[in-house]
Amino acid sequence: MVNKITVVGAGNVGATCAHEVARMDVCKEVILVDVKDGIPQGKGLDMWQTSSLLDFNTRIVGSTNDYSLTEGSDIVVITAGLPRKPGMSRDDLISINAGIVKEVTENIMKYNENPIIIVVSNPLDVMTYTAFLAAGIKSNRVMGMAGVLDTARYTSFIAEALHTSPRLVQAQLMGGHGDTMVPLPRFTTVAGIPVTELLDEPTLNKIIERTKNGGGEIVQLMGTSAWYAPGLSAAIMVEAIAKDTKAVLPVCASLNGEYGLHDLHLGVPVVLGKNGVEKVIEIDLNKEEKDLLYNSALHVKKIMKVLDDMNMFPQKYGKDTL
Repeated sequence: MVNKITVVGAGNVGATCAHEVARMDVCKEVILVDVKDGIPQGKGLDMWQTSSLLDFNTRIVGSTNDYSLTEGSDIVVITAGLPRKPGMSRDDLISINAGIVKEVTENIMKYNENPIIIVVSNPLDVMTYTAFLAAGIKSNRVMGMAGVLDTARYTSFIAEALHTSPRLVQAQLMGGHGDTMVPLPRFTTVAGIPVTELLDEPTLNKIIERTKNGGGEIVQLMGTSAWYAPGLSAAIMVEAIAKDTKAVLPVCASLNGEYGLHDLHLGVPVVLGKNGVEKVIEIDLNKEEKDLLYNSALHVKKIMKVLDDMNMFPQKYGKDTL
C-alpha cells in the first residue's frame, strides 16, 4: 500500500479511475483534481459514500486546482485534456492538450519530488512524451496507458468470437495507440492454445481491425468516448505499481535501444512495480511483426516531431536520466 494517489481530471475517465483505485484499497487517500469548481468535490463525496457498501477504506478528496493537496503523491494519473472536435486538426489537438498536460505536470512537480506518472490523455503517445519533458524525472517513472485498454478490447472480442470466457484469453499488443497498434496473434492464446489454431485468418483480421477502431466504435454509438474500460485500465496499472506485483502489462514506455528504437515513447510489454517501468520485455518478433512495429514507431515519431516543432520545451529534460 502507498500513501496517496492523485488523479487529475474528474471527467468520466478520471472519476472512474479514482473510484476503481479507491475500491482496490491500495492507498490511504485519493486526490481528485479538476478545473471545474464543485465537480471533483461532489464526485469525491459521492464515491466516498460507497465505501461502506463496497467495503473499502481509501478516502477520496476533491480539489479545484489546488495542487498543494497532491503533495506526497506516490502515483499521479493524468486524464485531463479535450477530445478532438469537428474541424479540429490533429496539430490543433496536440497543441491544446500538450499545453494542458504540460501545465498539469508542472503543477504536480511543484509539490512532488519524484512521483510515478501515468498519462491517459490523448493523443496518448505524444502526451506521454509531453509529461516526460515537463516532469524532468527518469523515464521509467513516466508512462502512458493504452496497451492495457487495447488488450482488454482485443481479449473481449476474441472471447466473444469463440463464445468463451475472457478470463481464458491471454493477449499481447504493441505499438502506438490507434490505427498503427500492432496486435500479436502469434503471442495470443486461449487456455494455452494459440488463437491461430482456433480462429481463421479472416475472422482474426476482423477482430484486429475492430480493436484498432475500438474507441471510435463507442464514440459512434454514444456520441462520446469510452470511460469504464479506460478508467479501469489506468487503475490496473496503479494497482501493479502500488502493490509492487511485477505485473507484465503493455504500456507506452520510453525506448532507448529496445527493439532497435531510440528516444521514443511506444507501447511495449513491461514489468510494472514500485519503481514504475522496471523492465522492457523484448519479444522475439518475426519480420512481419517488426515491420508493423517500425511502421507504428515512424507514425509516433512524426507526431512527436509536431510537438517538438511547437517549441514548448526549449530546454528538453531527461536526456541524461534515461
